[in-house]
Amino acid sequence: MKLSEKKQSNFTPHPDSDGSPVKAVVVDITDLKKRMTEYGEKEEFRFVFETEVEDTANERQFCIWSRGYTPSLNEKAALRKDLKKMMGRELTSLELSEFDVESLIGHGVKIIIQHEQVADKTYANISFMAPDKDKPLKPSGSYTRMKDREEKTDATAASKAEPSSSKAEPVASGWEAVVIHVGKHKGKKLADVDEAGVKILIEKWLPQAKAAKNLEDAGLIAALDELAELLTGDDIPY
Repeated sequence: MKLSEKKQSNFTPHPDSDGSPVKAVVVDITDLKKRMTEYGEKEEFRFVFETEVEDTANERQFCIWSRGYTPSLNEKAALRKDLKKMMGRELTSLELSEFDVESLIGHGVKIIIQHEQVADKTYANISFMAPDKDKPLKPSGSYTRMKDREEKTDATAASKAEPSSSKAEPVASGWEAVVIHVGKHKGKKLADVDEAGVKILIEKWLPQAKAAKNLEDAGLIAALDELAELLTGDDIPY
């Protein structure tokens, strides 16, 4: 198993804004991911916001993920309600007939971030959101969209399959490509494991693995730390 020093870093939740709104901008929209809810399995996506708050330890701006949304514009859907908050208005009849969430990339908002403590972990949630009409924040350029990372990974894989006179630099493929080496999901990529299996790994295996400090576990530990941060949301406290 190949390890990278970058993968050993601890993920720090976005600082609590102490009730004051901070400037943020939409920098990504995640792919649909299946998640088991009390109403059965659903597909959800999330908005990724880059904020004006500096992450000095990593020399970039902090990012925060929204709660999960099912792709529905029904008047009772969480997405419909939060789009109204983000845009400061109701969707038009034309937008309701067809709305491309990609159009929100670069959209500036103001958000209030509140911390939630679950067991020994701290999670950052968005408790307020409104359009930023006063000099909206622009993306810093330090965040790379998920789809661009995947394209880069695919291109690297293709270059390895073909003879080349130049040596390509390795590209990190993220938590999705990490192969599980323990338990009933052994041999599977983390991205192929359902939410229940991921939850067990994060809540039960992860604390024990961190305490044991085995080098063999380092890659999976880092991937689960990253995934726990990505999955942070109103109703996903792990």
